[in-house]
Amino acid sequence: MKAPKTEQRNPRTRGLDAKSTLQILRILNREDQRVALAVRRELPQIARAVDAIVKSLRASGRLFYVGAGTSGRLAVLDAAECPPTYGVSSKLVQAFIAGGNKALRGAVEGAEDSATNGARDLAHAGVTRRDVVVGIAASGTTPYVLGALKWANQRGCVTVGVTSNRNSPLARAVKIAIRPETGQEAIYGSTRMKAGTSQKMVLNLLSTTAMVRLGRVYDNWMIYVALTNQKLLRRGERILTEAAAVSASTAAHALRQTRHDLPAALVMLKTGTSPNVARKSLATAGGNIRRAIELNGKERPSRRAKGK
Repeated sequence: MKAPKTEQRNPRTRGLDAKSTLQILRILNREDQRVALAVRRELPQIARAVDAIVKSLRASGRLFYVGAGTSGRLAVLDAAECPPTYGVSSKLVQAFIAGGNKALRGAVEGAEDSATNGARDLAHAGVTRRDVVVGIAASGTTPYVLGALKWANQRGCVTVGVTSNRNSPLARAVKIAIRPETGQEAIYGSTRMKAGTSQKMVLNLLSTTAMVRLGRVYDNWMIYVALTNQKLLRRGERILTEAAAVSASTAAHALRQTRHDLPAALVMLKTGTSPNVARKSLATAGGNIRRAIELNGKERPSRRAKGK
């Protein structure tokens, strides 16, 4: 039986250890350039997955990632960054890695070989048919991930697979298959490289696009960023200055009025409402910034101070 492409030797990188530092870097960089093209070819499937995720989240569902090794670590990273970036609950996007938290910092031998554990982790999380489950595996053969997906399919969940092997068991086990064919790795068998990079790109696309569609982004500003330190507070002030077209002092004052609630401050400045009305509008709009502004009628003209 022929090995999948991710498990084949790359003819373009033979003799790698005999190259100079710059030559090695150029070869690796050329291989990396193939990844974005592979992901681009999967955009229609990624769009299907995003639409399913948005539909689920609007209906009080959740998004679950399941992976092992590098795939699991990338999943945990993407899930962990959603709350501070988009102001959502940490329960909205969750990730499971074979071997648990211990596997985030080191290998947990044999953890990925248990299909039962994959199903168990989803069961413990109370996954229901309203949720979307995304399984991630470069080879598309990881038992932990396949076990989780089988369990999710039985519960009626929308299942999504991210794999670099088009005809893998994972691709056949899901309702929506995302299969960026990244080919042979520069280092034989090291799927943390091109395959891992494609997974990172796909997860970025899934979560970012879903959050944009849910109104957690205004125009292209990260309006729900958590202002938890001085750097982020300054970033929030800059975003508000630009998004509301006001002076820096006006933006800072609005943030103080709303107790550093950036979305509420933007709605307040855009519509001339009070902090309380702005918050109520956001709640009514389900957190969608643009809809919250529309609920208060026409936007006020810009009040940006000249020369500031």
